[in-house]
Amino acid sequence: MAYVINEDCIACGSCLDECPVDAIAEGDIYVIDPEACTDCGACADVCPTEAIHPA
Repeated sequence: MAYVINEDCIACGSCLDECPVDAIAEGDIYVIDPEACTDCGACADVCPTEAIHPA
């Protein structure tokens, strides 16, 4: 079960360095590749807007 990023994302970059498998792509709202995500939750732990949740 991959994590997803919702519209609360402010594209701050906090999650990028936390992802051990580089599953997060930058953009206006960041996107997590569900095929690469290992469901570790590291990105959600550092998100300042709580925009990252389990799918």
